[in-house]
Amino acid sequence: MDWITRLQHSIDHIEKHLLDELSIEEVAETAFVSSFHYQRIFSLLTGMTIGEYIRKRRLAKAGQEISASDGKVIDIALKYGYDSPESFSKAFTRFHGISPAAARMAGSNLKSFSPLVLKITIEGGLTMDYRIENKQSFKVLVISRIFSAETSSAEIPKFWDEFFRKGFNKVSCGRFGICCPPEKGGKEFRYSIGNYLNESSVKPAEIPAGFEILDIPAGTWAVFPCVGPMPDSIQSLWKQIYSQWLPTSGYEIVPGYDIEHYSAGNVASPDYKSEIWLPVRKKL
Repeated sequence: MDWITRLQHSIDHIEKHLLDELSIEEVAETAFVSSFHYQRIFSLLTGMTIGEYIRKRRLAKAGQEISASDGKVIDIALKYGYDSPESFSKAFTRFHGISPAAARMAGSNLKSFSPLVLKITIEGGLTMDYRIENKQSFKVLVISRIFSAETSSAEIPKFWDEFFRKGFNKVSCGRFGICCPPEKGGKEFRYSIGNYLNESSVKPAEIPAGFEILDIPAGTWAVFPCVGPMPDSIQSLWKQIYSQWLPTSGYEIVPGYDIEHYSAGNVASPDYKSEIWLPVRKKL
């Protein structure tokens, strides 16, 4: 089953179980990928989180039902996953621009939101540079925070600002941004900032408060060079990896640490260099 087919299979699963209690891990399993990578891939390819997509699909269908039936609002709210008429009314109004009561009036305008259909498109034969490396294990001295996939794109840049503002880079300069593999079923993940551990200057027993040592295991990595100002260039590269490289590369992502490697220099420069490291294996 190819990559696009797997993602479409997961979207079909969402549609089939739209009124059920859906977990992101359950949806990810239908695409044969971890929940962490599924959320990242979905967001990069569609411009919305998986939670937003499910909410919009439910509210669109709820609007159809509200306007076409005399069912009680509380019953429709419960049917579409809301535990009170008030929370349903707020979400309904934000999405449709009118209240459930107004939606029942003749001539009311409602918003539709159709199910996603993934298609392969040809976009001009772009090339991507990458290399496959077998790396030995290494240690990284980092400071970490916990993020949810729903808010991480906005919150992680704030973490980087804090890292430099508070002078954490004087302990372990920020050469790595590392997404740590979440616990199975977890809705949150740990993101770490730091650099290689210099064991000649920092002994494990002397780790500064708030810092920790990550042991990155040996493995096979797909390494993608990136040139351009942050954060736009690396965000664009992530999208290319998932939409162009991964479907046709002959490799698949394995659970592990996803790493962004940053060079010294002006991050706003058009010549700034960074890399993305993804743990991979050959498809069987």
